[in-house]
This record gives sequence, structure tokens and C-alpha cells, in this order.
Amino acid sequence: MSVRNFEALLNPRSVAVIGATNRPRSVGAVVMHNILRGGFEGPVMPVNPKHTAVAGVLAYPSVASLPIPPDLAIVCTPPATVSELLRSLGAVGTRAAAVLTAGLSHAKDEAGASLAARAMEEAERSGLRVLGPNSLGLLVPGIGLNASFAHTGAEPGHVAFVSQSGAVCTAALDWARASAVGFSHFVSLGDSADVDVADLLDWLGADPNVRAILLYLESILVRPETARAGRASTLPARKFLSAARAASRNKPVVVLKAGRREEAARAAFSHSGALAGADDVCDAALRRAGLLRVERIDELFDAAETLVRSRRLSGDRVAIVSNGGGLAVMATDGLVARGGRLADLAPDTIRRLDAVLPPSWSGGNPVDLIGDAPGERYASALGTVLGDPGVDAVLVLHAPTAIASSEEAALAVAEVVRKHESRPDVFASWLGREGGDQAQRILREAGIATYDTPEDAVAGFAHLLAHRVGQALLREVPPSLPVEFAPRTEEARRVIEAALAAGADRLSEAESKAILSAYGVPVVPTRIAGDAEAAARAAAEIGFPVALKILSPDVVHKSDVGGVSLDLPSTAAVLDAARAMVERLRSTAPQARLAGFTVQPMARRPAAIELFVGIGCDAIFGPVVLFGQGGLAIEQIGDRAIALPPLNLNLARELVGRTRVARLLGGFRGVPPIDRDALELALVKVAQIAVDLPEVVELDVNPLVADASGVLALDARIRIQRADRADRLAIRPYPRELEETVSLRDGRSVRLRPIRPEDEPSYLAFFTRLSPEDLRFRFFNLVRAMPHSQLARYTQIDYDREMAFIATAEGPDGAPQTLGVVNAVASPGGAEAEFAIQVRTDLKGQGLGHALLAKMIRYCRARGLRTLVGQVLPDNRAMLELAHALGFQSRFSREDGAVEVRLALDRTAAGA
Repeated sequence: MSVRNFEALLNPRSVAVIGATNRPRSVGAVVMHNILRGGFEGPVMPVNPKHTAVAGVLAYPSVASLPIPPDLAIVCTPPATVSELLRSLGAVGTRAAAVLTAGLSHAKDEAGASLAARAMEEAERSGLRVLGPNSLGLLVPGIGLNASFAHTGAEPGHVAFVSQSGAVCTAALDWARASAVGFSHFVSLGDSADVDVADLLDWLGADPNVRAILLYLESILVRPETARAGRASTLPARKFLSAARAASRNKPVVVLKAGRREEAARAAFSHSGALAGADDVCDAALRRAGLLRVERIDELFDAAETLVRSRRLSGDRVAIVSNGGGLAVMATDGLVARGGRLADLAPDTIRRLDAVLPPSWSGGNPVDLIGDAPGERYASALGTVLGDPGVDAVLVLHAPTAIASSEEAALAVAEVVRKHESRPDVFASWLGREGGDQAQRILREAGIATYDTPEDAVAGFAHLLAHRVGQALLREVPPSLPVEFAPRTEEARRVIEAALAAGADRLSEAESKAILSAYGVPVVPTRIAGDAEAAARAAAEIGFPVALKILSPDVVHKSDVGGVSLDLPSTAAVLDAARAMVERLRSTAPQARLAGFTVQPMARRPAAIELFVGIGCDAIFGPVVLFGQGGLAIEQIGDRAIALPPLNLNLARELVGRTRVARLLGGFRGVPPIDRDALELALVKVAQIAVDLPEVVELDVNPLVADASGVLALDARIRIQRADRADRLAIRPYPRELEETVSLRDGRSVRLRPIRPEDEPSYLAFFTRLSPEDLRFRFFNLVRAMPHSQLARYTQIDYDREMAFIATAEGPDGAPQTLGVVNAVASPGGAEAEFAIQVRTDLKGQGLGHALLAKMIRYCRARGLRTLVGQVLPDNRAMLELAHALGFQSRFSREDGAVEVRLALDRTAAGA
């Protein structure tokens, strides 16, 4: 994830405008006007050989003639000139350029080479970072920089906006100015030939001045990354999701992704292919990354305000306080439709409200204050409701009246909220333009998320609920190797290899069920018969009644050709059914080859629900898992949810909960609940097939019947193709294969493993047991506290970009204890990683530090990194001795006041 030279791009000290001009309405003229009008305080240097001055500023004939190398260059010249200009800028030491030139991606030179490719080659030679081409430009209002040809500027703020569309940029600027919304950064990506959305997420996610990030995306495709192993990432989305997950752990990231209604543009072999629409997959990926997706531009900003002002939402129970019953009814309808519910007010809360409200108040939730409610009535009611332990959020509504002041009511609500330090989230909607605008200002200044309509306020609460779910999904790190079961992976691979060797691209039903069986998914026993007579004999051996199905490599959906017969009671019935199937196949699909029949015992499960489980493969996000209602009308019903593998039981439970059929699984009208544990485990097993077997590109289990006794796969089909075993997953799973046990010098056994989010409590306990000197050695100053945000940063890592190994052992109380930790973060270019290590103070001298650092060295070497570096205080002699023992070279830096230790990983290190 490269943020190299982003300081020059997003916080430049000097700017050059290449192609600046005095010609009215030209890009160069508008850019110069915007920069000068914005109040940028650094040098602004127009470059144009035809002008001595542009907009009253001395102009320079060429890049080489500039008096100083500009940090940032804005390029507004014809396509044919761009590559040479980037070469010149790199030669003088410019570190970043925004190329506003359009048409570069489609233009070619005399030899037929792409001008965009030539331009990027010139930039890469000097390390010049390029925003664009075809970019509107960028704005950094905090430093007065408006390096764009937008029609208006932006006010300073703490929200970053990044867009793949210039038109959306101008619309968003208009909306934001009218709504008094300010920005920390406002960036138009253009064609993203170099700087892409993932790079900006990395930078903005780490910027403390940015409280929320807003994205407008039309595509998730990003510039191919040079991975740490020195090879291009095999999956386009992996870079984006890695950056998105890192950013969303630090601050809200809200996405408006266009193309939600686009149909999948490929023919599908199976239900999985037909059901896994591209946008459904994107939606699942964004949710898993902890991002909040919205539908409209104004919703982007509303959601950002909601999330920035929110406290930690604890549930979905909402109390509504309103001076009008109609407002409360509309809000209640919207609340229930969006997944919230009205809180049941406690009897004590009702009694206290009885004491402060008129006798005609509603008597429950919603709390109707009656239309003439003055400020003190709002204050009394809100203060009472905020103290109810059964309330997770409060929605306060106000309609203007001639009797009571809107501003007075707002002041009263604001005062109550200020007094309640520990309180649920409060949302407000003050209707009416006259007085409403001032009331909204009062509420916002009190830190209350405020909206124009009750529906918008309910949508704000729904955003919080969705963000809460996304953050929970973000903390889930299913392992690369399952812990709930032991699959027979090699057995499954042999089935696939045999089919591929025979030239097949589909597995038979029996072969497909063999794969499922190898992964522990219960399947109905299946016999293969070559002809009608063999089918009849197999049926007699199985026992009647039986199910008979046609077997053909050219028939995907057997029911389409009349190839399924159920409840056959006798040998004669099997013979008749088989012969009839052959006749139907000849008439409906004369080119289809007949390989025989499959015979199965009838599965008598009258209360079972037909479900569907599948695997699909998305071109951007890789393998996906599907779940929904099954049966013959599966595509017409269209009830499905999608998730990225691998899954654990929590993720499987969340996947099931996103379908309509989930409401039937808890039982209804005398039908008992199904075994949810068995269903969720089956989903985990199918997801593991997607992880382990890259040759499986589509898989259908339809139906998977489920009832109180468990689940059973009645039919299955799998499509296969040759594939390499490179990383194919959009999110790298928890690398369970890196776990190991080592013995310390005192004989104690310690488990070394990658860190997980659930290690946060033990990590905090580990931190509190470090001596002041050890804290100084680790953080280079005395750190007295470790807030949750920092703990989350250390324990909720993305294994694709960094690694942390902890040493853990069972404590006296049986709970796991963290004894030491080593972490390493790869540099933007992926060639180098910086490490830090800490061992609990009372465990030094046991060899734990050596074991942790040696493990990290092995890991970094295996990932293809070339160098491992660390910073050590000069008086930390024990750490310096450990580094030297493992082969590190050291060099004292006067500038940093620390010793840099450096290990070349392409050479064998002693003891590592």
C-alpha cells in the first residue's frame, strides 16, 4: 500500500501549474484562479513559455527554469506533452503531480504506444507520484489549497472526500457548501493510473485530522500492487479491502458505490453463478471490511455526521420523544422498516413521565409531549428517558407551533444532553424553515446529530446499526485451517484431479457429493447405475422407496429434462421411470450424452426446509459463499445472501440472518426449529472448500434440507477448472498454520501465534505489567495508558500488510496471558518491514525474545521481504545483544537519537 511522497501531494509547501494561462475558461486559467483565491501561502509558480505572467504571477518558460523544485505540480497540458513534462518534473526533484489532462488513456503516440503508459513509465523512473490523469484536481482547505478546476471551493473541516467521478465531485462541493460541510481533503482520482483509492485510504486513515472518509466509487479495481513477495497481487480487490479494513478500524468510512442495479454479464453454469450478482458480492465485501454503504450523495454526509457524533451504540432499542403524534408514527414506521425497534420503557420511567407530562400524554413509547410542549417539558421527558437502561438511542422530534418556541425547545434538549455524560445516542429532527435552521445549529453545537426530517433521522440511526454490524464483522478473523472439523482435503483433491485428467469441467453428482463428504457435509447415499436394469438392481439393494435421477455430463438442471423421479416403490417402477427418462432426454436434449442414472434412498424429512448453499467466483473479489432458500424456484424466489470465505460460526450466523428464509428456521405453525448449529457448521465447511480447492469455481447444494435433526445434502453439482494455488481470497484469513509451541529455559511451554482481536484484554494486562523502563524502551517515552483505539490498532491487524506474533500461556486462573509480542509492518514499497518487540518484564532471560524475533525473521523471509529494520534506544543493551545474535547490523543515528538495527533477509541470519 504505497503512500510514498503523499506528504508532497496532500500537504505541499510549493505548487507549480504547468500549462497555466490567461485564456478565459481554460483549465489552466481556472486552476490558477482557484489556487490564488484559496489563499495558499506557499510559492505558486505558473509554467507557460508563451506568457511572462499568469494571473499577475511571474511565469516560467519551462520546468527546468523554476527557481525551486515544486512539491506538487498541476499538469493542464495536451496529452502528447504529459510524459515529457513528468520526466522533467522528476529530474528537478518534484515528488507529486496532479494530471488534469483528459484523453491520455485513449491517446497513442506515433508508434502506437499508449501515452498514459509512457507517462507512468517516466513517473516511476523518478518516484514521482501521479494523481490522475483526467482528474478534476484536489482541495486541501486547511492549507488554503484549491488545485482544481472546480467551480467552487470548500471550507476547512474534518471529513475527507474521495471520488472516481469529477461530476460527482462538483455536485458534492455544491451540496456541501449549501449545507455548511467542510473538508480536510477533497480528491478527484481521475483514471487512477498511479494513486488510487486504496492508497488514499491508507493515508487518510492514519491522518488524525480526518475524522471520517467519504468515498464515491464506480469500480473497486485499483492499480495492481507490487506485493511484498515481489509479485503482483493475484486479486484486484485485495489491496482495496486491506486498506479499507485498516482505515475503518480507525474512523468511519462511508461509501456511495454506483452500479447497484447492474446485471451480472456472464452466463452461469449453476444457481451460484446466476445468483452471485456483481453488486451483491461488492456489498458483501464492503460490509466485511467495516464500511458503511449508502445510496445518495446527501446520505454520504448525513451518515458521516451521524457516525462522527455517535457514541458506541449498544443495541437497536429506540425511544421517540415528540410534540406530535403524526411525527412519531412516521418515525416508528421507518424505524421498524430499517431494523430498529421501539424500546419498552421501564415502569419506573413511565411513573416519572406521568409526574412531569400532561395527563393526556401517550403513556408509553413514543412519548407524545402534546403539541404545545415548551422547552422545560422536552427537558423533563428527555432526561427521564435517557436514564432508562432499556433504551439504546433516543429520537427527539419537533414540529413548529405558534405557542412554543422551536429554539427554546432546542436549547432545552441541548442542555439535557450536555449534562448527561454517560447516555445513549440522541438524534434530532426539528421541522420547519422558520426557526428550524437556528434550532438545528443549537443542537449541532451540542454534539447532537440533527436531520431535516424524521425519516432522515431514522436513516441516521439505521446507519449506526449497519456500521455496528460492519465493525463486528471486521473483528472476525476466521482461520485458514478449520478448528471445528478436520477435512479430508487430499481425498477431495484426488477426485478433482481425476476428473480434470479425464478432460471434464464438471463433476458428476456422485463426485460432487464425495467432495462434500470429504468436508463433513452430510449427504444422502448415492449409487451410480449404467442403465435401467442396473438402476433397478441398485434400488432393490438400497431398499424402497428410492429417488432416481438421470446422469449426463451435458445436463445441469435435471428437472429441466424430466430427469428426476421420486418415491419409486418397486423394481418395476424404477425400470419404467428410467426408460421414460431416456425417451424424454432424447426428445428435449438430443445432443446430451447419457452416462446412466443415480439411485438414492428417499430422505423422509417431512418438516424439513429446503435451503441452498453454494460457491461462486467473482472476477474482482474471488471466491464467495452463497446461502438462501432452495428448491426448484430458487432463482425466481431470489432469496440469497453472500459472504467472503473463509467463515467461522459467527460469520455463518450473520450470513443466514440476512435472508428471508431465516425467519422460518426458528419454527412456525407446529414445525419445530431447525438445528441452527448444524446449518452454520455446514456453511463453514462449504466455505472451507472455497479456501482449499481453487479448482472449484462453482458449487451448488440444492436442496440442502434442514430440520431439527440436522442438515442433509440431497443434490450437488460442481464446476471445476485448472487453477494455481496463489492467494485468491479477498481477505487473508487468520494464518493458523503459523501457530507453534516453544519451550522456555525454565521448561515452560509457550504458544507462539499470530495476534487476534480477542487478545485485546490480555494485551492490556500485558501492558500494565511492563516496567517504566521497558515502556520507555518500547515507545521511546513513558506511556501511562493504552486507550481502546490504540489497543485495537495493535490487535486488529490485517495479515496481508502486517504481522504480530504473541507468546501466550495459560495463567493461574485458567485464562490466557500474553507474555510477549513482536510485530512488523511492511513499508509502502513492500521491500522492507520495521519491527518492534516486547517481552513481559518478569520473563526476561528465558529465551522468549529470541524465539519471537527469530519467528518474525522466518516469516518476513518467507513473505519475500528483503530487509527487516528496527529502532533501539542506545541504553537498551539487552535488545542490541539480541539483534546482534540474530545477525542484525547496527548504526547509531544522531538525528533520531537511536540505534538502527538492520537485517538483510536474503542472507542466512544466525539462529534464525
